[in-house]
Amino acid sequence: MSETPNNLASYIWSLADLLRGDFKQSQYGRIILPFTLLRRLECVLEATKADVLVAADKVAAMSIPEEAEEKMLLRAAGLSFFNTSKMDLSKLGGDGYRG
Repeated sequence: MSETPNNLASYIWSLADLLRGDFKQSQYGRIILPFTLLRRLECVLEATKADVLVAADKVAAMSIPEEAEEKMLLRAAGLSFFNTSKMDLSKLGGDGYRG
């Protein structure tokens, strides 16, 4: 599949159609699409997630300015954004989640 915006949008809507039995069509924009975006971001971050979590633990133990913390975490992620949550969508709603 070519990753052009139109093809990607069509693909996302086709996935949303698979869930029609669980959600009303009017709920797609409020429920399905945000979770699709969250999952995509999670996939992008997956390769460096462990490194970011280790860096986050180290940063938490330090007494440094927030800007320095952010730079360290960005370096660990290798991207222009990061996520320090230990949760991911595969654990959402499962028995492993303990708030």
